[in-house]
Amino acid sequence: MSGAEHMNDTNELVVDVVVIGGGQAGLSASYYLRKSDLDFVILDAQRNPGGAWQRGWNSLRLFSPAEYSSLPGRQMPPSKGDGFPTRIEVLNYLEDYENRYRLPIERPVRVQNIEKQPNALRVQTDNGTWLAKAVISATGTWSKPYIPHYDGAETFRGQQLHSAEYVSPEGLTGKSILIIGGGNSGAQIYAELSRVAGTIWATLHPPKFLPDDVDGRVLFDRASARYGEGSPQGGAPLSDLGDIVMVPSVLEARDRGILRSVRPPVRFTEDRVVWEDGTTTAVDAVIWCTGFHPALDHLDGLGIKQTDGKIAVTGTRSIDEPRLWLLGYGDWTGFASATLVGSARTARDTVREIERCVESNETAHKSVTGQPDHI
Repeated sequence: MSGAEHMNDTNELVVDVVVIGGGQAGLSASYYLRKSDLDFVILDAQRNPGGAWQRGWNSLRLFSPAEYSSLPGRQMPPSKGDGFPTRIEVLNYLEDYENRYRLPIERPVRVQNIEKQPNALRVQTDNGTWLAKAVISATGTWSKPYIPHYDGAETFRGQQLHSAEYVSPEGLTGKSILIIGGGNSGAQIYAELSRVAGTIWATLHPPKFLPDDVDGRVLFDRASARYGEGSPQGGAPLSDLGDIVMVPSVLEARDRGILRSVRPPVRFTEDRVVWEDGTTTAVDAVIWCTGFHPALDHLDGLGIKQTDGKIAVTGTRSIDEPRLWLLGYGDWTGFASATLVGSARTARDTVREIERCVESNETAHKSVTGQPDHI
């Protein structure tokens, strides 16, 4: 029955489940929804398949072999390169995944607001309105890049890019570039640009490099075991997933002897950065590899956001709006849920919970008398 939506008397499309976002988390959920008896639709704001992978830089690679980076039901083909799938290989895999399972995706459709109704959630978009018994928000973080405040940064006349906007060294060759951020994106972009430009890598703490033979597969297994020792709701799990994986470009930078960082500057001027000791360096461009916030603007109308911009959840289900589930935003919505393999595990459990709730009408709004209204 999946995808068998119908229209009500007010020209609103009625469906059991609306999935917002057609990236890896949304596709994982849709795989399990396809196997259920629930009617569903995926609303994706992108024009093409691939989710956030469409916006990664050209040389971006996975940290794990293809056989350990797959969505449920379909193995990712082995990489044709050095074992780490490229961005293009991941994009091709995600597009093939959509086609193989004939997932009911509407695109480009941007969700603008969600309203509470007595018997459903009203999902308002730039191309129609849906009424759903349950909504899965799977919009990820890529569209909400985070740039920390630095004095003078607004007056800096050089180029500023977030890693979400970085594509390739083209246009940056020969320039003086400051890369800020100590994660995998900072390491990979620094390694690439250091071959064609004058580069400085600034990190708050000395970067932690993993052993050469440790990739994302080993990290995930190790972190999974350690995560199981604590409570998922007790804060960030113990894991090494934030450590820097020695992908080929980073290994090559180490072999050149340039894989080192400095403390970030304390402020900017119009064309320079000022360091803690008061010295300055002329800089043509800054690339911010400083992470992302969850992309949850479409949930503002529900009035359930916390001060940190997140949604309070039990597992993946919203506490304050029990018809809403969240997938793929990080460990607070399921361990490693922002990874390809991790998204599958949280999606399976989420869809099972939605099935139980819809079948028992638990997702219906409870009236003042405590009795649910039915769709």
